[in-house]
Amino acid sequence: MSDPSGCMGAMSNEELRTAADTVLARLVGAPAGEARLREDQWRAIEALVADKRRALVVQRTGWGKSAVYFVATALLREQGAGPTVIVSPLLALMRNQVEAAARAGIRARTINSSNTEEWDTIQDEVAAGEVDVLLVSPERLNNPDFRDQVLPKLAAATGLLVVDEAHCISDWGHDFRPDYRRLRTMLADLPPGVPVLATTATANARVTADVAEQLGTGGSTDALVLRGPLDRESLSLGVLQLPDAAHRMAWLAEHLGELPGSGIIYTLTVAAAEEVTAFLRQCGHTVASYTGKTENADRQQAEEDLLANRVKALVATSALGMGFDKPDLGFVVHLGSPSSPIAYYQQVGRAGRGVEHAEVLLLPGREDQAIWQYFASIAFPPEEQVRRTLDVLAQAGRPLSLPALEPLVELRRSRLETMLKVLDVDGAVHRVKGGWISTGNPWTYDTERYAWVAKQRAAEQQAMRDYVTTTGCRMEFLRRQLDDEGAAPCGRCDMCAGPRFTDSVSSSALDEAKGELGRAGVEVEPRKMWPTGLPAVGVELKGRIPVGEQATTGRALGRLSDIGWGNRLRPMLSPQAPDGPVPDDVAKAVVGVLADWAKGPGGWASGSPDAQPRPVGVVTMASHSRPRLIQSLGARIAEVGRLPLLGSIEYAPGAEAAQASRSNSAQRLKALDGALVVPPGLAATLAETQGPVLLVDDSTETGWTLAVAARMLRRAGAQGVLPLVLAVQG
Repeated sequence: MSDPSGCMGAMSNEELRTAADTVLARLVGAPAGEARLREDQWRAIEALVADKRRALVVQRTGWGKSAVYFVATALLREQGAGPTVIVSPLLALMRNQVEAAARAGIRARTINSSNTEEWDTIQDEVAAGEVDVLLVSPERLNNPDFRDQVLPKLAAATGLLVVDEAHCISDWGHDFRPDYRRLRTMLADLPPGVPVLATTATANARVTADVAEQLGTGGSTDALVLRGPLDRESLSLGVLQLPDAAHRMAWLAEHLGELPGSGIIYTLTVAAAEEVTAFLRQCGHTVASYTGKTENADRQQAEEDLLANRVKALVATSALGMGFDKPDLGFVVHLGSPSSPIAYYQQVGRAGRGVEHAEVLLLPGREDQAIWQYFASIAFPPEEQVRRTLDVLAQAGRPLSLPALEPLVELRRSRLETMLKVLDVDGAVHRVKGGWISTGNPWTYDTERYAWVAKQRAAEQQAMRDYVTTTGCRMEFLRRQLDDEGAAPCGRCDMCAGPRFTDSVSSSALDEAKGELGRAGVEVEPRKMWPTGLPAVGVELKGRIPVGEQATTGRALGRLSDIGWGNRLRPMLSPQAPDGPVPDDVAKAVVGVLADWAKGPGGWASGSPDAQPRPVGVVTMASHSRPRLIQSLGARIAEVGRLPLLGSIEYAPGAEAAQASRSNSAQRLKALDGALVVPPGLAATLAETQGPVLLVDDSTETGWTLAVAARMLRRAGAQGVLPLVLAVQG
């Protein structure tokens, strides 16, 4: 596509506009002369191509932001410019964009985590001038090899830099990603006169200003900021407040077929997505699950099935979010409220892009607040944890990988990695081959900024509660949250035009939903490997846990993150809940789980040749917070199962205050090391008892307490350990 002669450089603006409209026609598949850019699309393209400026475009989903950078790419390539580099956050977005580019005759390739085997070939194609558009995931920008070897060459050759979903740059935004802030380095390395385009559909005034600052668009050369009205005339917004999770599930099962076309059902957790998918399939609906745990090939198949209307809906977490492009998407339903009106607007913007009418429904739940609080708890760490990490890196004198660093600090790996990326952008640490190093540069903990971010998050949560209860126009409410100056009543939402759906559900559908949500039992997989780095914290364990010291696959009543038993267990197991005997309904359900376990494949009552031996007794775990709950649960199980209550694993003398850290695996095991004992009486009983034991606890999060306890019981003579807990956390 490149024209080294640069003949287009002498075009008048009128000729350039004609050429731009011609490219647009190819992009949308229209005959030449029958497609014309919106006025603001043209203004952005003119700024990029004719004036080589920087532009920030904040426009509603479906407005046509991708048309701006594809048309600009075609025109710049005709002028002899280098390839366009698009920093794009999601694989679904990349796949859509590669296909769209091909329609306009633009050769697009992508470098992301799903095609590592193609990276070398793609980089060769870029060097040979055979690629017009290179889509790069933000994570690539902080990869040492890519950052140090590929990025400088790419920056030197780039004809246009595009930052898609640019609100990710801002920690005021709903989806801050520290990798995006690495763009400042690339911007600094761009040759003079290389145009830059930033685009987003979800930025209020504060985020817009922050993005401009992060991109350097507020410098000496004024950037063109194009911000349009955010109303989506095809969307009809509504809220249904239903009594509980069973009513919401039943409503979905009965009314899903009434919703137009195919769409997306958003849930707040992976567990809920899987639960809803299973129930709707059981009710005869063609749906598929789409979460962060879905394999990449299955995700791609799910996207294709939705695009081709082979499924009624994808039941998805926020993993299916920015950039998924299906113009005829007929509805978006949220089973649970996102924590931010901006995030909510971004997700509902998937619907109604190419149809006259699309339904948007929010079905809020009692569990929403607890889920918001969990995600808020993994924000940027407090200063003492950051300082500890910097000290460890400084003292190491060599690069430390995440597995090597994790045992030395009280942070989980994902949270540690995010923190390090922020520190890298701030210049306090640097990622190199082999891990992370301290730069020794002074660094200040921005207490005021982090406090303001936390305050902003709290305000957004309150705004979502207000959205549910507002008696005014819902679209106007969302537009005001995005600082849209043109916000006015839409005339379409349930507050403006009246509800379009009733909250009624039949008794049969409700009974089915209650039955599904009341189904108890989750497998608890045992730990089989000790975490790396334990010797560094004084715990001499490593490698595979010997089979003779492992627990077997256990059972839990439910997950705290699901919408069935999770809603019953969450308040009972909260830190503020008083300790007391196990409630009768919970005890009865646990007995049911135990019975199903016994009769299931390989269970001791299954009658199969490879059935495991029947448990010979019950052992309970010591607890600082819920001793009465755990002891009463163990006693009820022993009574119903006609098993002896053999005793409890206890805290070692002087270790009563030692509780497993809630940070990472190595720190948990360090806290557990020497803190638990098998009392002599229990040890003597186990030595004489031939068979496995049930190990009863209130909950498990990582499985390390159960792993340590199982190892101790096996070493004391138990021939097997079968964990049985009320809840799996997370």
